[in-house]
Amino acid sequence: MPDALAPSPAPSAPPTPPVSLAALLAREELGLRRIAGPEDADLHWVHTSEMGDPYPYLLGGELLLTAGVQLTDPDHYVSRVVAAGAAALGFGVAPVYDTVPPALVAACERYGLPLVEVPPPTTFTAIARAVWRLMAEARHRELRRVAQAQQGLATAAARPDPVPAVLRQLTARLDGAWAVLLSAEGAPLATAGRPPSPEAHAALTRLARVVNPPQPEPAASEAAAPGTAPTGTTTPATGPAPRSTPATATGAAPKTTPAPATAPGPTPRTTPTPTTTPAPRTTPASATDTAGGSHLAAYALAGGQRLVLGVASDRREAGDHTIAGVAVVLLSLLTTPHQGAAESARAAALVRLLLGADAAEVAPLLGAGGWTVVHARPVATPAGPDPLAAAALGAALGSALVDATEEGVVRVLLAGDAREIEPQPGWTLGVSSPVPASDLPTADLRAERAVRRAEATRSPLVRDRAETGEGLASLITPDEARAHARVQLAPIADSPALTATLRTWLSLHGSWDRTAVALDVHRNTVRQRIARCATLLDADLDDADVRMDLWFALRWL
Repeated sequence: MPDALAPSPAPSAPPTPPVSLAALLAREELGLRRIAGPEDADLHWVHTSEMGDPYPYLLGGELLLTAGVQLTDPDHYVSRVVAAGAAALGFGVAPVYDTVPPALVAACERYGLPLVEVPPPTTFTAIARAVWRLMAEARHRELRRVAQAQQGLATAAARPDPVPAVLRQLTARLDGAWAVLLSAEGAPLATAGRPPSPEAHAALTRLARVVNPPQPEPAASEAAAPGTAPTGTTTPATGPAPRSTPATATGAAPKTTPAPATAPGPTPRTTPTPTTTPAPRTTPASATDTAGGSHLAAYALAGGQRLVLGVASDRREAGDHTIAGVAVVLLSLLTTPHQGAAESARAAALVRLLLGADAAEVAPLLGAGGWTVVHARPVATPAGPDPLAAAALGAALGSALVDATEEGVVRVLLAGDAREIEPQPGWTLGVSSPVPASDLPTADLRAERAVRRAEATRSPLVRDRAETGEGLASLITPDEARAHARVQLAPIADSPALTATLRTWLSLHGSWDRTAVALDVHRNTVRQRIARCATLLDADLDDADVRMDLWFALRWL
C-alpha cells in the first residue's frame, strides 16, 4: 500500500539505517549465538525489560533483552513480543536460568522470532553499546553516500543534457534503479536504467496518478453569465469548509467530512470561484508502493509543468528518499521556465546576432541602460572552474549570462552599473566600467585588465580604472611581466632578506628609519642591504625611473 500523500520536505539528512542482527552476532567479543528463528533481522534499537508482558512498552523493531525473571508462559510471552513488533529476543543465561528454556526456544521457532543466547560474561549494556556503535557507523556511511550523491547530481545538472544526465546519475546512486520522468498525461519523457517488470511498470504509472491526479475541468455552471454576480463557494461564518482526504493508489474514493450545521446569523460570505486552470502546485507530493518485486516511489515536481519522477529499485535504503529528493529539486528547476520579459528580449538579441544581424541593430533589445562585464578567476583551482561553479557565480552576481572560457576565466555580463558588486569567496574578480551595449568589446578588455591587476596585487576585486588613465600595468600580459621581473631581480632573488628590504624601502619612499621599524632591524642594517642591492643590481637607486621599474618588477615577482 502506498504511503498517504504528504508534502515532500526539502532534502535533509537520511534516517538512521537499522542494524543487521547478523552484524551484531559477528561481534566476537560479545559471544552471542542465535539458537532459534530466522537468521537475520533489522534492529532499530535495544530495550531491556523483565516485565511478564512487555507488549505495552515496545515500539517495534527492538532487540528485546531479558533474563526471564517473570517468564512463566513462554508461548504467551513470545506471542505478545511478536505482536508488539519486536525484531529479536535476547535471553541472558544466569542468574535466573542456567540455560535457555527449551519451551522458549520452541515458541520462538514457532512464531518466527530470532532468539539470541547471551552468555553470562556479556552484559546487556555491552550489547546496547555495540548496537549504538554499529548504528553510528551505518549512519556515517549513509551520510557520506548521500553527500556524494548530491555532488554527483549537481554536476549532472550542469551538463549540456541536464535532465537525462540527472536521471542517469540518480539510477547509478540508487544501485541500478530505473528512473522515469512522466508528463502530466503519464507519458514517459525521459528514462534511465534497467526497466522493471511490466507489473511494476504499471503500478508505478498508477502511483504517478496518485501524486499528480488529473486536474478537473471547470463546470459549465461555474461560468458567470454576463451581467450577473460571479458564482462561488459559500463559506459559513460559523465553521470551516469541508476537508477532503486525498485518495491512495488503491483507487479508494476520498472521504469528505461534512460541514457543521450553521446557526442563524449573518449572511454567509461568497468567495468567487475561478474558472481558469488551477494554479500550479508548489509543494511536491510523494507516494511509495511495492509491486513485481520492486520498490516503487513517485514524486511530483514543483512548478506548472505537472511532471512526475518515478523510481523503481530492487531494494530501498535509508538515504534513498533523500537522494531522490535532491533529484526532484534539480529536475523541478531544470523543467520550470524562468525567463521573464527582459530575459526573453536578451535571448532574442542573441538569436539575431547568431543569425547575422548587426550589433547596432540588436542593441535596443539589450536595453537602454549600461552594461558591465566581470572577469573572474577561481583562486583554488588553477585548471579553471567547472560549469556548475560558473553558474553559481553568475547567480551570486545576479545574472544568467555566464561564459566559462577554456582559459579558466568566467565572464559574466550584468545589466546596469555594477558598483554594488562585492568580492566573492574563492574568486578573483575584475569589473569593467558600465558601457552601452555597442561598447561591450571594450568593457570586456577592461575587465580582463582589471582581473590581471587583481591577481598581481592579490586583491579579491579590482574595478576598471581605464577611464582615469591609470592602470598602466594592465597593458602588459602577466607572463611577460613575470619574465621581466625574474630577469631584472635575478641577482637578489636567492636572498629573501634583500628582496623584502628593497620592497619595503621602496614602498616607504626610501625612508631608512621607517623601513627599519617595519622590518624590526637596525637602520644601519637597512643601509647595508640597500647598498648591497644597488651593487648586485648595478642600479642607481636614487633615480626615480629605476625605482619605478624595480617596484613594478617586485609586484610581479
